[in-house]
Amino acid sequence: MNAIGMWTLIKREMIRSFKIINQVIWPPVITTLLYVFVFGLALGSRIQHVQGVTYAAFLIPGLIMLQVIDSSYGECSSSVFQGRFMNSVQEMLVAPMSALEMVAGYILGSVARAVLIANIIMVLGLIFVHAWPQNWLLYFFVMTLVAVLFSALGIIFGLMAEKFDHLAVLTTFAITPLVFVGGVFTAQQFLPPVVRNLSLFNPMFYTIDAFRYSYTGQSYLSLGFSLGVIGALTVVALAIAMRMMAAGYKLRT
Repeated sequence: MNAIGMWTLIKREMIRSFKIINQVIWPPVITTLLYVFVFGLALGSRIQHVQGVTYAAFLIPGLIMLQVIDSSYGECSSSVFQGRFMNSVQEMLVAPMSALEMVAGYILGSVARAVLIANIIMVLGLIFVHAWPQNWLLYFFVMTLVAVLFSALGIIFGLMAEKFDHLAVLTTFAITPLVFVGGVFTAQQFLPPVVRNLSLFNPMFYTIDAFRYSYTGQSYLSLGFSLGVIGALTVVALAIAMRMMAAGYKLRT
């Protein structure tokens, strides 16, 4: 195990995030605050309670998960593609680092950024709407698991992309639409039966439903089932990312 090489990669990813803090840290935090004030105040006056909490408190865990998904995918995908584009990835290929160490380095650096953003939003939620996790273990477990899942997807798309525009394909056509209809802004019981049933095919719904349980103690589906779905998707994404990295997919000529 090349611990020094892996830690260097993790540290590089963290330093990279802090060097562009005005692009990757503060924008999602400010966007989340706007969602809270616009949706929380506007709809909150009409929706008194959802799952035993105020609408604004119901909104916070969904918004946190939205940023965890977006930041973890964006960090890994852009970092991997940038390494290919600038040929800096060649330094890792000639170093005594295995595919596991490279994948772990990218993912752990990405998870660190996602957790930082998530906890900044959590603190702001505590200050402005007096909402905080009731189950801290579940809070960190789901957050980390989801960050690992989308970091692995970031590696996959970062390796597949031919240009920077390709990185946005998954975000634009899959992640963003599925997150917005995955229970961020409304509870499933408020949806028409057809839409409610279709949401069961939306993987984002399981991440938000399981994470919201750490805040409200309630979920639409069984917590174990949601965690099982997330865990299975994570294993598949990690296996594909590992296989592509080990094969040097678009990394070696």
